[in-house]
Amino acid sequence: MSHVETTPEGTVTIPAGVLEQIVRRAAESVDGATVRRRGLTLDGGRVSLSLNARYGTVLSDLGKAVQREVRETLRTMCGIETTAVDVAVEELV
Repeated sequence: MSHVETTPEGTVTIPAGVLEQIVRRAAESVDGATVRRRGLTLDGGRVSLSLNARYGTVLSDLGKAVQREVRETLRTMCGIETTAVDVAVEELV
C-alpha cells in the first residue's frame, strides 16, 4: 500500500517499501523486538507485525510498546492514522 496525499501544492507519494522500512525501524527501536523477515503487512490503516523477542522480555509490555511506537511514528512521519497495529510474538531469541 502506498500513501498518497494530494494538496493544492501538488502530490506527495510514499511508496509501500518506504512505509515498510518506517514500520520496521519503529518496531525495532523498542528494546528486545526484531521484526521477522516476512513478518510485516500493511493494509489500509491496519499494520500486522510478526516479531522475535529477546528471552526474558515481558512480552505483553513489548507488544504494547511496539504498537505505540509504530502508531506514533506513522502519524508523525507520514500523517497516517492507523486503525490497528497487530503484534504477534513468533519466536524467542
